Order: sequence, then C-alpha cells, then structure tokens
Amino acid sequence: MPEPTYQADVVVVGAGVAGLSAAQRLTSAGVTTTVLEAAPCVGGRLATEKVDGFRLDRIGQLLSTAYPELRLTPGLDGLALRPFAPGVLLHSDGRHHRAGAHNGAGGARGALHTVRALASAPRTGAAPRRPMAVPGRQVSLPRSRTGAPLGSAVDQARLGAAFTRLAGTPVDRLLARPELPAAEALVARGLPARTIDGFLRPLLAALLCDPDLTTSSRCADLALRAFASGRLCLPEGGAEALPELLARTLPPGTVHTGVRVTSVSTTSVTTAEHGEFRCRAVLIATDARAAAELLPGLRAPDFHPVTVVHHTTDEPPATGAALLLDADRGGPVAHTAVISRVDPARAPAGRALVSSTVLGRPPAHVDTAVRMHLARLYGLSTARWETLAVHHTAEAVPAMRPPHDLRRPVRLLAGLYVCGDHRDTSTVQGALHSARRAAAAILTDLGADRPLHTADPLPAARAA
Repeated sequence: MPEPTYQADVVVVGAGVAGLSAAQRLTSAGVTTTVLEAAPCVGGRLATEKVDGFRLDRIGQLLSTAYPELRLTPGLDGLALRPFAPGVLLHSDGRHHRAGAHNGAGGARGALHTVRALASAPRTGAAPRRPMAVPGRQVSLPRSRTGAPLGSAVDQARLGAAFTRLAGTPVDRLLARPELPAAEALVARGLPARTIDGFLRPLLAALLCDPDLTTSSRCADLALRAFASGRLCLPEGGAEALPELLARTLPPGTVHTGVRVTSVSTTSVTTAEHGEFRCRAVLIATDARAAAELLPGLRAPDFHPVTVVHHTTDEPPATGAALLLDADRGGPVAHTAVISRVDPARAPAGRALVSSTVLGRPPAHVDTAVRMHLARLYGLSTARWETLAVHHTAEAVPAMRPPHDLRRPVRLLAGLYVCGDHRDTSTVQGALHSARRAAAAILTDLGADRPLHTADPLPAARAA
C-alpha cells in the first residue's frame, strides 16, 4: 500500500500559549506544523484589549519570576517582566501592612534565631516596642500585635522561616505531601488563625483565583513556593505579549486564525472553512471545554470565574507598584493594583490604570460595588474614576480540586495528544510545561530523527 499524503506532520488545534509553545518546539525539531485557531487572533484567554491608549488584560492572571518555563520556553527570550513591589500590601482595620516573602541573607537560620529571641523576651511589665525585623521580611508597624494581619512578631518570624524553607524545598517533596483542600491544609499545619485568615487566605485566593481555597494543597504549595522564591509580575505591554512573542518565532504561514475545527482523528482534522486537513498527528491545545467537545471521554473540569474591572484616574492612589489584598474580605475585590505603576506601557502619559479582580460570581451592579470597596481599600474617593472595561470570564481558570493529577496524560494514543493548563497546573507555568511534555511525546512517537513532510497551504475555503 502506498503511504498516504500529508499536508503537515502535526496539526495543533488552538493558538494559546500551550499550542504555540508546542508548535515552536516541534518546528525547531524539523517537524512541519500547522496551527489552527478559531478566534481572529492568537492568545486565547491571555488577551489584552486596547482602549484609548490603555492595555487592559481580560483575566489579569498573576505571573511569578520563579516560573521555570518562562526562562526555558524557546521564543520567550525577549519577554520583559514587570515586577510588583516586593511582597504584598494587606488592608486590615483601615490600615495597610506590607508583607513580603524573600530569601534574605539570614535565611531560615536567622528567622529561627529571631523566634527564639522573641520567645525568651519578658512578657509582663515591658514597655511596648516595635516588632523585631525578620531577615527577608518586610513588616510595617501594626496598630497592635494582635491586630496585625500577620499576627504577633513571633508569628511573623515563624512565617518568614516557613517561607524560606518552602523556597528551598524540591518540587518532588512538595508533591509527596498528603493532599487536602488548601483551606484544610492551612489549618492542619498548625499555623496561627490570624496568620491564615489575615495573610495566607487572601494571598492564595489571589494566586489560585480560588476564593474558597478548594484547590489541592499540592497546587497551593507550588504557588506559595513560587511566591517565596520569586516576585509577582506582569508581562510588559499586556498578557498578549506571551502568545505574540511565541507566534513571531514560528515560520511564516504556520498559524491560521479564523479556522474552526469540527472534528479530529489521529491522522486528520476537519474544519468548517477548509474541509479535511491530513497529518500524521494532532495536538489539541484548546481550553478544557473545547478539548472535551473535540475529544469525547475527556473530562472537563469545573472552572473559577474571574471578573476584572479597569478604572482610570488622574490622581492615583499612593500605593506605588504594590499588589493590594483585602485581609478583611470586606467587599467583592480580592486584589487590586495601580497597574500603570507596575507597567507604565499599559496607560497613556498622565493617566493611571487601576485594575481590580473579583473572584467567584460577581455581585449585581459590579462596578458600583467595586468602586465602594476600592474607596475603603485605598482610603480615597473613587467617584470621579472612569470605568474603562468590565471583563467577566465564566471559565477563566480550571479548578484543581483534590485529588488533582498535576501531570495528567498528554498522549491519549499514538497520533492524538492534548495539552493546556487543564493537564498540569492552572497557570501559565502549567500551560507551558504541558506543551513541553506534549511536544516530547509527539517527537518520540514520530521518530523525528529524519526529514519529515513539507507543510502544504490550507485548502481553499468553502463557499458560504
């Protein structure tokens, strides 16, 4: 029997960061690859809207400088990351308290030394004094020790030591820990209630986009490890910078937008516009819902909805480039920041961009509720702020409830593969890592150590 003719070696369905990253790895290995995307542009959920000179992210997912795949993914060499101010700001009882998680020179040994010193200090009849500094931590002077979001000075020192240890713990050891919902794991590990409620809950909610902390404790540990060992950051110019950089590294004609794939097999995909497209392997790199529709039997997870409200003002809050969390959970906003202080490229000169994230189902009249909450968080009137956009994404982030397999299979059978943040962790790091695994599996199965096929142009579009 003669071999069938192929129009490409691999067809990738979906031009988000996972699909584009996998395509880059495949083309670099000499595998001819075609990427088909239903939307009019690349990027998927990492989309950035342009409004009057502002760049507004649709989801506003936080990145970390500690994500390994941002350094290891070919094509992202030119990615510029704009870090937030170290740590975070916590709003509690009408005040701001800075909390950071950095590896200072003293490390865990210095933090433990501080714990012992505080524990042995006189507890009665002593005049009030400032909390002692913890190596690697940034702690503002609270109204009272018990009123601070981080708890007492001893609690702060213990937390600093815990973060330092966490930053140095190998990932394999974290994944070997017993798995619980993140909220239960925080309590089970004996941390003070005030530290949990005032700091770790709002921090993890922001990192995981999960206000109830139903996420697997293993995924939560990975998120805290990245926070402890790196800096929260944003891509310069908007979230779309990642997929656009990856798309630019691909050979001309690799990516085709506005092409809807209706069915797939191990040797072809069928599109609504161009009919059948023959290949040797198919990689589904869409979001989880679309992947489950193309691959019957593939489980679609639940999702965490995210709403991002963008405002502009000519009198920005005096919080600098800090990420502000509400430790009191006194309104719909989980976290907010003057984004133009973090990345000036996102706002025109003389204007400030304030972006605020609501997790879960948004309240009715969300903009009004967010404005009222922001007035309390920032301590100023928001009545004259202009609303630029309200972006609600019902299926923004795949849920990672226990038991959660952080390395879900990417090879379904020879010739059919899947990748995306729903196969790993629900982060950009997870999406890129799943793409690496999928590309490796495809190269192994194709035996890409010999010249493969030359990609043909798409068939002519069908008449409407």
